[in-house]
Amino acid sequence: MAADFAAARLNMVESQVRTNDVTDVRIHDAMRAIPREQFAPDKAFQAYTDADLPYAPGRYLLRPREVSKLLQALKPKAGERVLAIAAPYAGAVLEAMGLNVEHLDGADLTAVAGANYDIVVVEGAVTKAPEAWTQALALGGRLGVIERENVTAKAALYVRAEDGVGRRTLFDAMAPFLEGFEPQHGFAF
Repeated sequence: MAADFAAARLNMVESQVRTNDVTDVRIHDAMRAIPREQFAPDKAFQAYTDADLPYAPGRYLLRPREVSKLLQALKPKAGERVLAIAAPYAGAVLEAMGLNVEHLDGADLTAVAGANYDIVVVEGAVTKAPEAWTQALALGGRLGVIERENVTAKAALYVRAEDGVGRRTLFDAMAPFLEGFEPQHGFAF
């Protein structure tokens, strides 16, 4: 029996996205259309579950709830320039919404080649957003990332203004650490 991924996509949006206060119908439409299973073909059967989905060593697609809430908080507008850092699914959703997306998914996720991005989005947790990511933002640009110290995590929104970069907490989140962004524990008594 073949899996009915179209029905699973619809169910994902109806039960994991809309029920978590994601009201942007453009996000709903994009998530209903994009085959999430294509980003992790060996785990296709898990693509629409309420779980982080590994697609490469140390890299994960965020849970549908987290990625949709993060994207809504970024307030994407068609034509904006996006940098998707280890974020193939989030990038695809934004592309479907008419944004111009560049992907950074190499070994060094802090090696941002460009600048003046309207949006930077990250799938995976970090202890704190690296300065290279906030420096890549254009004036008015937004960075959406999940920051985590131990077990608890919070989605954060960074916004570049004329006088610097501001940060605010958005919501409680769950996400595994991106490889290389785990907390560095030092010596303690």
